[in-house]
Amino acid sequence: MKLRLPAEWEMQDAVLMAWPHEGTDWSYMLDDIRPVFTEIIKSITRFERVLLTTPHVRSTTAYLAKDGLVNLDNVIFCEMPNNDTWSRDFGPVTVHYENKPVLLDFAFNGWGRKFPSFHDNMITRRLKQAGHLAPKVNTIGLILEGGSIESDGLGTLLTTTECLLSPNRNPQLDQREIEQALASLLGAQRVLWLKHGHLAGDDTDSHIDTLARICPNNTIVYQACDNPLDEHFEALMLMEQELKGFTAPDGSSYHLVPLPWPKARFDEESHRLPATYANFLIINGAVLVPTYRDSERDNKALECVATAFPGREIIGIDCLPLLEQHGSLHCVTMHLPHGVLP
Repeated sequence: MKLRLPAEWEMQDAVLMAWPHEGTDWSYMLDDIRPVFTEIIKSITRFERVLLTTPHVRSTTAYLAKDGLVNLDNVIFCEMPNNDTWSRDFGPVTVHYENKPVLLDFAFNGWGRKFPSFHDNMITRRLKQAGHLAPKVNTIGLILEGGSIESDGLGTLLTTTECLLSPNRNPQLDQREIEQALASLLGAQRVLWLKHGHLAGDDTDSHIDTLARICPNNTIVYQACDNPLDEHFEALMLMEQELKGFTAPDGSSYHLVPLPWPKARFDEESHRLPATYANFLIINGAVLVPTYRDSERDNKALECVATAFPGREIIGIDCLPLLEQHGSLHCVTMHLPHGVLP
């Protein structure tokens, strides 16, 4: 394939993250959220590097160094402003063109102009200017977030109509034109569209990485709901039926692995928060899985993910505080495939 979007489980150079600080929406709960970011960074740096943007390198370094558990040799600090911390959606999307990495810097508009995004939309270009990214960076006018697409590395993309066809992204394009863009920019040979599935409290308009994930060996791990009384039951059941109707590139049915339904979580104003176990991060040699302080369901989720990634270490990360800003583990990370760092 001349052009392709690598699968997340292929070799990586690093994971891009953005540090929570007083200028982000985390300002009121920094004491709760910074330990979560620290735990994620600690786990990643056991296996690969972290490219960390922060407006205050000195204080961020001191914070990560204080317990001595983070491998700071594997952290590359980049001093620059950021609006927020959802690097999955503003970070570069890496494609392979003739087997060489190229970075696509898609436009990011805060999930349909819901939130400020000026600094985050500039981070990829600023990282390139600062010498932290090796490949060519192509600035793309199309609005596309990394959390909205899943790739098997072989030309299949999985996504949702709710997000990619949302009028707050690219209203001038219809589904056929979006597919053409995905083919020309990402090498998509076919696109699997999910028309059902959502999480209450989700600001992303149903990003695929909150619902269903493509895994090796024609496997899809997805967020199921087994409670008929829950508001999500019908939509996720319809999504499951859609997944059962999809076929892998070889014509076979996908092996489907349902994840347990997380306990309902609410903010202080009784608004439902978008808890999902599907928001896991694949890195070299491991998979980091969000947990929510519910041992029975958390452990079952770890077991389910382990079936899809034999031979990788499965690491649970307490991500309950991340739900307060309507995201989870995968949302605050963007993997950078091999060849992206200098």
